[in-house]
Amino acid sequence: MTNRKLTILSIVAVVTVVWAVVQSRISNRPRTEADKPRYLIQGLDPADVGSIVLSSTENTVTLKRTGGHFVVLDKDNYPADASQINELITSCLDIKTDELYTDDPENHKALGVTEDDARSAVKFFKPDSSLLTGVVIGKPKQQGRGTYVRLASSNKVYGTEQAPWIRDQAMDYIEPELISLEHDDIESVTVTSDNESYTLKAEEGGVVLENPPEDKTPKRGDIGRVFNALKDIRFDDVQKKTAADDLSFDGQFVCRLKDSTVYTIDIAQKNDKTYVACHVEFTDTTPVTKDKGVESEEQLKEKEAKLLARDKANEFSAKHSGWVYEIADYKAENLTKQLSELLEEKQEHEHTNKVDDPDS
Repeated sequence: MTNRKLTILSIVAVVTVVWAVVQSRISNRPRTEADKPRYLIQGLDPADVGSIVLSSTENTVTLKRTGGHFVVLDKDNYPADASQINELITSCLDIKTDELYTDDPENHKALGVTEDDARSAVKFFKPDSSLLTGVVIGKPKQQGRGTYVRLASSNKVYGTEQAPWIRDQAMDYIEPELISLEHDDIESVTVTSDNESYTLKAEEGGVVLENPPEDKTPKRGDIGRVFNALKDIRFDDVQKKTAADDLSFDGQFVCRLKDSTVYTIDIAQKNDKTYVACHVEFTDTTPVTKDKGVESEEQLKEKEAKLLARDKANEFSAKHSGWVYEIADYKAENLTKQLSELLEEKQEHEHTNKVDDPDS
């Protein structure tokens, strides 16, 4: 082999070694962040979440999985609203980042992404209480639209144009609707207080006061509002019944439905607030049997409706019987009306105490 060929081979060998070193350095160098948006949280399986802690500068709320559902620890483990939990998880998973701003924790406070300074933070924990993942939402960007965000487990701070607004009140994660009954389903209501009791009954599309005083007549609007008092009862707060031993339940509102369901609302008032405890009973205890070969379709539907009503009553009592609810004053007013508030002097030409449509 000539000296020229040996020289050429030597040069090729040197170039190969140098290129290998360059490639090695490139592959070991930290990768730059992708320019296009990507999701901040990746690979979270909601089934792996054992608890969720939400925090802001004002409040902290803890949601914990118990069995197949979440409860609100801050409200005596009251069942959480599944739709609100799903919305919370989805809003966190939907956060998309743009550019990387910093990975230096010394800059976190200025950007509002420390846990103490953050607008809000959401942490997802495993059942063993170890951190699964989380989001810290900081200040708005100084230039342009968006907000600073980071993973709770990372020092990297990104920008996002879609930072969710995280609600930080325990009641935000509880379904506030307690009872909602339709006028046409109600047979009667009975209101009882310390010194009196009266009953309103449905009759031919209207409402009548049972055994009215001879010289009085019901006020058209007021009697209808009492009859429909359970049309939309929502609560503002909740506590375990065992923790409410300082309340005296000396009022009662009983609503009987045409399908044999009876709602009993025990009422207590303290410090200008009204509290209710609820119980529902299905009073028709006749056994239900079905015989498709003998009974008509209408009879089968009636029995099916009875079974559904019975199940609904049992489910309501199972969920609500151990709790005391605080309701708004304007809702409580129609549950606690005194008989005298519903009556006015009878005019000479009046001969009936029936009220037409109670909502008129």
